[in-house]
Amino acid sequence: MRFLNNSNPPYELTYSDVFMVPSRSDVGSRMSVDLRTNDGTGTTIPLVVANMTAVAGRRMAETIARRGGMAILPQDVPADIAAETIANVKKADLVFDTPITVKPHHTVGYARNLIHKRAHGAAIVLEGDQPVGIVTDKDLEGADNFTQVGTLMSTSLLTLPEDISPEDAFGILHEHSRKLAPVVAADGSLRGILTRTGALRATMYKPAIDANGRLRVGAAIGINGDIEGRTKTLLDAGADVLVVDTAHGHQSTMISALKRIRALDVNVPIVAGNVVTADGVRDLVEAGANIIKVGVGPGAMCTTRMQTGVGRPQFSAVLECAAEARKLGAHVWADGGVRDPRDVALALAAGASNVMVGSWFSGTYESPGDLRFESDGRMYKESFGMASRRAVESRNQKVEAFEKARRAMFEEGISTARIYIDKRHGGVEDLVDQIISGVRSSFTYAGADSIETFFERATVGVQSTEGYAEGKPRASR
Repeated sequence: MRFLNNSNPPYELTYSDVFMVPSRSDVGSRMSVDLRTNDGTGTTIPLVVANMTAVAGRRMAETIARRGGMAILPQDVPADIAAETIANVKKADLVFDTPITVKPHHTVGYARNLIHKRAHGAAIVLEGDQPVGIVTDKDLEGADNFTQVGTLMSTSLLTLPEDISPEDAFGILHEHSRKLAPVVAADGSLRGILTRTGALRATMYKPAIDANGRLRVGAAIGINGDIEGRTKTLLDAGADVLVVDTAHGHQSTMISALKRIRALDVNVPIVAGNVVTADGVRDLVEAGANIIKVGVGPGAMCTTRMQTGVGRPQFSAVLECAAEARKLGAHVWADGGVRDPRDVALALAAGASNVMVGSWFSGTYESPGDLRFESDGRMYKESFGMASRRAVESRNQKVEAFEKARRAMFEEGISTARIYIDKRHGGVEDLVDQIISGVRSSFTYAGADSIETFFERATVGVQSTEGYAEGKPRASR
């Protein structure tokens, strides 16, 4: 990356402070852009779901990996539960969604609590392991919570064979005017569910898979407690990446934790952070990290900068840290501060190999939070920062009451925020489509067909607040 007119920025830069100019391009199509990363994580699109309790769970991990990204399970999740989640992700199909299932005798109230765990808003009704019907959120509208699902379900089932290609599945669904259908094995047992959009996406994205052809997933470890025990449990379960995580990554306890983990002869990438300086990168790489997580204070749920004055504008932090990591044969993830697809592209231009997304993904059907409704029916989920009072209390449940109360007094995050869900486009895949479409276009404007060539060719300028505002769409007058 270079700055326009080779100028030196007069101050530290956020993503909003910069813009990219187009260059001559020989890249004729967005789809000829290769978004695979070279940081050893195996992602085929440069998106990582942040290890936040309100964001990264089993359904999120499975869905994002199917489209080429990766989720990091939070450190607050007990090791055995994290291992179980990893195992479930590893068992998931590379093309078909894992369906929501109910029985004919289940109540509407039971189905309502499950049906929006997936963006397609449907549940397959099973007798034994055989699909006998389908029920959608529309079927449940106005129904009494105690009504049995079997009285509302549609029994006019179209099924797809498990060996069908995505192209053929799309054709059949389109021909029969169906949005989705159960996928069944030769014996009629349920294998999954496939939507028309899912079939289309399966031809546009490559899943992030491990050496055994299973979906990839990572998990986080704190810098205190039974580090060796948690590391072993996660690795035995099949974790593809370990993220050693704390708000202030440039500290002796982090360095000690990294050395302890590296001593276990770990054979997956180790990510550590967070830092915002070249010195921090250097110390963590020397301690054993392969990838450094960059960002202090830019997250939507984070109040660190307002509470402490500590942090750094994210574009400048990624730029400096990525330059140092390259010297050392390491990589950086840009963690936080992305609000639009342009920000993801600019993080890659600054040298990141992957971009971490947190709160932006919390308001989706696949995030772990409970779906809630306002009085007007508007849907939302609650998000919270991982240094907030809520997260600290959860993390320290086993701590003696007095010490737990002391720790809860120190918070650097928002404990609750309503993240509203777009009813029609509320799936994480809808956001991935939006982000990746923008990033692919950014690459074509730069004349780049890969993340590496994008970093080499991107030309970035500094703009005023009005320059940033000029680029925003405005409603017609």
